[in-house]
Amino acid sequence: MTSKKNSFWRLCFSLLPGAGEMYMGFLKMGISLMGLFFGILFVSSTLPLGMLMTVDAVIWFYSFFHVHNLASLPDEEFYAIEDDYLFHLSDYSIRGKERITAGLLIFIGIVMVWNGITDILYRYLPEELYYYIRSISYDLPRLVVGIAIIALGASIIRGKKKSLEDLDQN
Repeated sequence: MTSKKNSFWRLCFSLLPGAGEMYMGFLKMGISLMGLFFGILFVSSTLPLGMLMTVDAVIWFYSFFHVHNLASLPDEEFYAIEDDYLFHLSDYSIRGKERITAGLLIFIGIVMVWNGITDILYRYLPEELYYYIRSISYDLPRLVVGIAIIALGASIIRGKKKSLEDLDQN
């Protein structure tokens, strides 16, 4: 059951993205925010993508203020709020979701294995060659992720354009 609960504990839990929502009874919202926050934290620390930490900062601020905005609502509005996930993945095709997840997991696995191999090679390669390989392995994942983001954006635009064209034909 959702409730506004104690303001001190609400403040304490709101410091961790998603925990404040869960404390107030909005488990699906809280799990969505917490999963997104820690997922981005994991990806940005596993891959050399420190710029993603800015997205985590935005998620943290959103979650913090979301909890306090929910608590400030009048009781009728507060109890009328339905607990729901932030992202409705069921709206997307299952096949596409599996491919994206599999591709992301394979990419992260390759990067982790490559980083492990380069750490082992440090002992056996000349220092100049090692640093050359290490600099490439630092920049390559960022390049691949950048290209993937551009491709995803282009496919979203194409899909939106196609759906608008289909609407015009009907």
